[in-house]
Amino acid sequence: MAQRHSNLQRRADVFAALGDPRRLEIAEELSQSDRTPGELIEKFELSSALLAHHLDVLEHAGLIERTHSHSDGRKRFVRLVARHRQLLSDMSAPSRVMFVCRHNSARSQLAAALWSRMVGTPAESAGTQPAAAVHPLAISIAKHHHLNLGTARPRPYTTSNSRGRTIITVCDQSHDDLTSPLSRLHWSLPDPVEVGTRAAFESTYQELIERMRPLITRSTTSVKQQPTAKSKEQR
Repeated sequence: MAQRHSNLQRRADVFAALGDPRRLEIAEELSQSDRTPGELIEKFELSSALLAHHLDVLEHAGLIERTHSHSDGRKRFVRLVARHRQLLSDMSAPSRVMFVCRHNSARSQLAAALWSRMVGTPAESAGTQPAAAVHPLAISIAKHHHLNLGTARPRPYTTSNSRGRTIITVCDQSHDDLTSPLSRLHWSLPDPVEVGTRAAFESTYQELIERMRPLITRSTTSVKQQPTAKSKEQR
């Protein structure tokens, strides 16, 4: 009985927190992209005090978490807790995507290959300071999960090769390298190359799946719900 009451209270806290339209807007934004408090202030035109209040309510309800940047410990990102992403994401999968990390040797390469398989449309990747080659453990993890990175090569991010694409930065360094953060999405993933273990690369792969799943589920559902030409004729 006590556990049931506790579960009910947690759900009540979630619904109460999302009952405010502005907090719901913030939560939906965070279901798609990690944001700094400064970016949220700019996007929603809030004072720092009011944003702090909204974030405190969302954090108390277990909806968000705040993490330190992997490139600058003084900076913090706010992100939606993983279990709530699928519920709150209102975004269909973009058709043209480019994943960007600093060296384009692991995270962005895995993300592009995984996106192509899960969504079924091509995705590209690039780096703000590309390495000489894709990391061997990224290739190994991809092969283990039946993805092919055998011919992948790091390439530089430029304004010309990124034009017309939804940009998703997957490392905090590239997020800092690029301008106009609100024009793109950001997923704050630690660099598995710095750790250098197979487990770190596997963790990156699994985190990418969790980040993509809400977009893929919504996109697939949208397609399924669209009536076919034949069904239109029958009505």
